[in-house]
Amino acid sequence: MQVERLPSGAIPKPVWLWHSRTSLTQTEVDLAWQAFLRRFDIEHTFRMLKQTLGWTTPKLRSPDAADRWTWLLLATYTQLHLVRNLSVDLRRPWEKPRPAQRLSPSRIRRGFRNLRPQLTCPARVPKPSRPGPGRPAGQPNHQPATRHDVHTVTSTDKQKPEHGKKTKPSNPRPRRTG
Repeated sequence: MQVERLPSGAIPKPVWLWHSRTSLTQTEVDLAWQAFLRRFDIEHTFRMLKQTLGWTTPKLRSPDAADRWTWLLLATYTQLHLVRNLSVDLRRPWEKPRPAQRLSPSRIRRGFRNLRPQLTCPARVPKPSRPGPGRPAGQPNHQPATRHDVHTVTSTDKQKPEHGKKTKPSNPRPRRTG
């Protein structure tokens, strides 16, 4: 197989894929390794969304909020993908230089702060205003955060101490485990 993006003389490392079914056709083998590579791409995308873009950082209260946050991060990832040709490679000292078409989303994100002033903004300038009044003083919050039970463990040991040994007074508060 001839791959155009590898430098001349570079030999790709073998990717081992184990499959337990015997008597596969060539088409099924090709489908299996392509699915394996696609899954690898998807897993690394999720890793980048979690670690770099903070997918799991906020403590969201509802599934709808989690869905909105996910769609927002996917839009952010798409923006990073679209501006990769405009971004400058701000690499760390140990990273090798790469062409703009081959920058990772993390490296594009590093250069995004320099790119942002050059982009057009479809929104109008915000009108000057004072902040809203917020919740009036003395009014309770009508949508408090749900509280989850903290699992506690209470000691049930009631063994008698051995002769001549003193026991520690037991702590009246239960130990928190969660």
